[in-house]
Amino acid sequence: MATPALNKGTRAFSRFEWIVAGRYLRARRKEAFISVIASLTMVGVAIGVATLIVVMSVMNGFRAELLTKILGLNGHFTAYPIEREFTDYKETIASLQKVDGVDFAVYFVEGQVLASGNGSSTGVTVRGMDEENIKKLKLLHGGAKQGGWDNWDTSKGVAIGYRLAQTLGVSLGDQVTIINPDGAMTPFGTTPQIKSFPVNVIFDLGMVEFDSFFMYMPLEPAQDYFKLVDEVLKPGMGPLDPLASDEEIDAAYQRVGKVSAAEIFIKDPDDVANMRLKLQADPATRPLVLTDWQQRNETFFSALQVERVVMFTILSMIILVAAFNIISSLIMLVKDKSSDIAVLRTMGATRGAIMRIFSITGTTIGVIGTISGVVLGLIVAANAEPLRAFLSNTLGVAIFPPEVFYLSSLPSKTDPVEVGVVICLALGLSFLATLYPAWRAAQYDPVEALRYE
Repeated sequence: MATPALNKGTRAFSRFEWIVAGRYLRARRKEAFISVIASLTMVGVAIGVATLIVVMSVMNGFRAELLTKILGLNGHFTAYPIEREFTDYKETIASLQKVDGVDFAVYFVEGQVLASGNGSSTGVTVRGMDEENIKKLKLLHGGAKQGGWDNWDTSKGVAIGYRLAQTLGVSLGDQVTIINPDGAMTPFGTTPQIKSFPVNVIFDLGMVEFDSFFMYMPLEPAQDYFKLVDEVLKPGMGPLDPLASDEEIDAAYQRVGKVSAAEIFIKDPDDVANMRLKLQADPATRPLVLTDWQQRNETFFSALQVERVVMFTILSMIILVAAFNIISSLIMLVKDKSSDIAVLRTMGATRGAIMRIFSITGTTIGVIGTISGVVLGLIVAANAEPLRAFLSNTLGVAIFPPEVFYLSSLPSKTDPVEVGVVICLALGLSFLATLYPAWRAAQYDPVEALRYE
């Protein structure tokens, strides 16, 4: 005789349905094979979720680290002079820093030279900057590993990356010779300009490009080296006496230095379109040509974005495969429990109750797998660099080589929104995977199921 509760029908997601679903999840000796399949399905969901979280975290970290390194030295805007030479750079920087939304700005001299050390040479980019501007660049100022920036303006030395130091075979205090092909004009043509400087600072910025190909020197020596200095009469000075002494001539002229460009750092790096309008509309700023970081790195970061989308799509297939495993394991469970389903139906369980029981069973597999995958993924993502170093040392293979990926360590940055998307994707696919087997179970005819029992 059926119980009164079942004669009246069970309430949706009642305790009875959860108890039956829980019993189907627990293995008995004769059901061990089905239980093993369910466990493997759970592991598959966990691996898919963990893989997706780890890969997306590493790609987020890669983008964020590159953005930090690139924009830590290169401004969000680079401003080049037009109409006249950049001699009023101090006044221009002062006016730029007053524009709403600008964090700070720096000016610099830049040129390409050939640098040589102890028997080795390579092409480098030389930047001339004074100590005041170097202090504004936290990444550069804090990246000094040997030596320091004290008395930089009067040091008459250079700062180089540790990789460049290794390439040239020099260390702190050694001489580095730089050769500029645009030297002095002679009756026999242009002669290269050759000059040696001591290494006063060796820095490590964690990015191969800057550590291998950049050299910094004080602003005035850089202006002299690249011939960006003019000697002009001081204001109010009339024509000089042809018989004036050298001291009088020196006193009558003043040094007017020029710079190559200025870099502007804004508070919101993504607001370049609005800031461009503000900078160009500022009446106190001289005419400048502005190029922003998105224009300079458009191809690179667009490729990164496309890669993130493609990787997310491809790795989601792992979860999809696990969802198909849920379908297969539930179909086998339904076949095995056909007599149980018939008994429940004869006791008064509705088709909806049967469908919910098997939906709960399959969804529980997905939920446990998803939770396990999230925990595993977050642990691996948080320890990506130690794991990379361990695997590299154990296998003797360079994993994530800095020469290829531009960074000296494997970055990882977990985005809570993306983790939420992965969780919703896994749970959604797990639930959808239960619908067909649960529906098939609800269609069982109890008479046919019990005929051969």
